[in-house]
Parts: sequence; structure tokens; C-alpha cells
Amino acid sequence: MSKKADPPKSTKQATSKTPDEKKKPKEAEDWIAEIIPKKKKPSVQKPSDDDLSDVAVNKIPGIGPAVSEKLMSAGYLTLAAVAHASPYELVEHCEIGEQTAKRLITAARSQIGVGFKSAKSLLESRQKLQMIPTGSKALDTLLKGGIETSSLTEISGEFRTGKTQICFQLCVMTAMEKKNGGLESGVIFIDTEGTFRPERIVQICSRFGADPDDILSRIHVGRAYNSDHQMVLVLESPILIKEKNVKLMIIDSLTSHFRAEFTGRGALLERQQKLNKYLHQLLRLGEVYDIATVATNQVLSKPDVLYGETIFPIGGNIVAHSCTTRIFLRKGKGDKRIARVIDSPHIPEIETIFSITEEGIVDIEDSS
Repeated sequence: MSKKADPPKSTKQATSKTPDEKKKPKEAEDWIAEIIPKKKKPSVQKPSDDDLSDVAVNKIPGIGPAVSEKLMSAGYLTLAAVAHASPYELVEHCEIGEQTAKRLITAARSQIGVGFKSAKSLLESRQKLQMIPTGSKALDTLLKGGIETSSLTEISGEFRTGKTQICFQLCVMTAMEKKNGGLESGVIFIDTEGTFRPERIVQICSRFGADPDDILSRIHVGRAYNSDHQMVLVLESPILIKEKNVKLMIIDSLTSHFRAEFTGRGALLERQQKLNKYLHQLLRLGEVYDIATVATNQVLSKPDVLYGETIFPIGGNIVAHSCTTRIFLRKGKGDKRIARVIDSPHIPEIETIFSITEEGIVDIEDSS
């Protein structure tokens, strides 16, 4: 008798995975992989740069109310603010974990889009930048229209050259109503030397026929008593920027506290590192919220120099590399002052003459 045929084997055979086929544990991503978001499908529409300031930080996918509150309390109000930050900054200022900070930055950058843009689109966006007029035709011509937003402008010079006076007039021009040639926007004035004088603002207002009460109500003054306080005021400014529609931030002066607190060659490295951090805070603030930042700066005299310039702005290469446009002021005859562009990506090294009068900064032909 023949043996009974074995039943057909089931088509579903137990397949055992080889060690190579087993799912490998997810390895920790390196710095680049965590910061740069993954590419999205081309069909996904990304928000334009103009909309970034209006996108609230609580729109980040997966963010909880507790983390959102910490971000907003620390001044990170928009997706752009988070996307421009580093994990170390979020950990330090928001008291969150490093991995959480990295995930938030990755999510924010994927929302707004991170990548290259054509030079044509950059030109179109730059043409939309607002320019703050100085109230002087000569200075406006020198600066190709005025102080531009999303940039850091340094005004340096010796004492009594008009640095603070230009800042006072910029305050009036920014806060003044549009029908009078202003921007009708808010101003933040960080005073490090105790030189802000509201009565001087009132004097300049009379020249333009502006209401002093309206102008003064739009200028928000913070008195900085040391370098740490100076940096804290900048960190706390985003809430005020959004609430008061601020378009101009003035720091008068930039290096006064840093110069006084870090004395001697032994403290030079620490001073420059702290100053560098502060300058990058100002740059990011201007780019994220589209505001103009103007900082006055003291100068240093080097009498041992035999040829060339003997007066230099404080801060060395750290300040020189960080500022977008640098203007150097010097004294002329009588009430005349000379302004020279010493560094700018789009303005040649040219100079002009203006006067300081009771009515503010005026052109030479108007001072007589």
C-alpha cells in the first residue's frame, strides 16, 4: 500500500527575518538633520516672507499651551522668531529641553520654508522695505532714501557731533502722522547714558507741525543701567513691537556699558563675545519684525597713528562686521556737521553736510 501523500503545505509560510532585515533602531539625528527640515512636495504652498510676522507661534504643529506660553513670554511670538533662533537660545530663555527646542525650530522652519531664493524675488522684497526719512534732504540723499528697515545702522562720532540729535529727529519722523511725512508707528528708545530728553522731542515737533502729545505717546523709553539690563530690554521688546506697531529701535549708545564694565586687555575677549551676541540679537530682531535698528557708538582716539585716521569707533571688527550701514560724523565750522558713509553694501563712501539747530537736523540752506 502506497504511502499517503503529504498534505500540501500552506502558502503562508512563517518567514523569519534575518538579523539584517530586522528593523534597525532609529539613530539620533545629527545637528544638520535636526535643524534643516525635510523637503516638502512642490505642490505645498509655503507662506511668503511678508506673512511671517503675522503667523503666531502657537501655529507650530504639535505645540502645547504650556510651551507656547513659555515661548511668547520670552519674546518668541512668531514662527519666524523661532525659526531664526538657535536651540541654545530657546533652552536658555524659555526653560525648555534641548530636544524640544530642536523640534520646535525644525517645525517652524518647515512651516515658513527654508532654502534659496532667486535674486529677482529678493529685489522685489527689498523694494517693499520701508525707509524712515531723517528730516534732512542731504542725509536722505546720502542714505538713498533714509534709514531702511530690517537692518542695523551705526552712527558713530565724537561728542557733540549730532549722534543723539539725529536719533531724536528719527523718533519724530517715525511717530509722526503719514500726512506730515512720517510713518505713524511706534519707537523703542533704549537709553544707556541718560541722555533722552522729551522736551527736545517737543522742539522738533514744532518744526513739522506735529502734535507733541501724540509723538511722545508713541515713543517708549527704556533706561538701561548695565550691559545685562541692556540685553534684557532687547529680549523683552518683541511684545511691545507687536502691540505698538514699532518700526524703529534706537540704542543710544551701543558700547557705553560694555566699555565701562570690561576694562583692560584681560577682559577684552569676554567683552567682544558678549557684544557680538548682543549685535546678533539686534540683527535678528530687525529681520524677524521688519524694524529699523539704529545704534550710536562712541569712538576711540589713537594718537600714536602717524598716517590716516586717528579716531575709530569702539567695538573693533565685531561691530564693523555686524552693522549693515555705518555712518561717521565729525564736526565742521560752527553748527555744521559732516556725515560720511564708511561702510554699506549698497551705498558708496560719500559724505554730506548738515546743521544742528533748535528745530533739529536741517540742511545747510535751511539753517540760515
